[in-house]
Amino acid sequence: MTATSPSQPSPLQPSFAQAIEISGQWLALWEAGELSEEVLADRVAELVVSRDGARGFFVVALAGDSPLMDRLPELVVLQLRLAGAAVVDLMVRNLAMSTAMALHHGRSGDGNQKTGSERVQLRSRELLRLLEPSAVKQRLETLLAAARDGEGDDVTFLERWGYDAEQRSAICEAIEAVAD
Repeated sequence: MTATSPSQPSPLQPSFAQAIEISGQWLALWEAGELSEEVLADRVAELVVSRDGARGFFVVALAGDSPLMDRLPELVVLQLRLAGAAVVDLMVRNLAMSTAMALHHGRSGDGNQKTGSERVQLRSRELLRLLEPSAVKQRLETLLAAARDGEGDDVTFLERWGYDAEQRSAICEAIEAVAD
C-alpha cells in the first residue's frame, strides 16, 4: 500500500485485476448485510483514489449483478463525489463506451451483450446525475465536442475505439440524456 500524500489515509493501490476481485467481495458482503454502508463507502473511497482501483470498482459495480448502482447509498455517492474529476472522467468514458457498444451488439444481434451495455449506460447516466454538476457538465461538453464536431481532447479517445458516425451520434444522445 502506498500513501498518496501525508494528509490522506493510506489507500489501497491494487492492480486493476485486484480491484475487480476486491470490489466483488465487498459488494457481496454488502448485499449479504455483512458490510455496512459506512464501511462500504470507506472501502470505495480507498479504491477510487487510484485509476486502476476506480476502474476495477466500476467494472464490477456498473456491469455486474450487484444492485449497488441501482440503489446507491448516500455515503457511497458522497465518496464518489469527493473523488472528483477522476471519477467524473471514468463515468463519462463509461457512458460513451457502453453507448457505442450497445449499438455494436445490437448490430451483431447479440441481445445479451446489448442488454449488458445498456445497463452500464443507464447506471453511468444515473451516477453522473449525482456527481458534482459543474464538473460533469464540463466533462460532458468536452466529449460532446469530440463526438459531434470532431474537436477537442476526446477525439483521440473516440478514434482509438473506432467509433463510427452512428455510434458518435448515439453518444451525443446519451450525453444529452444526462441533463434530462
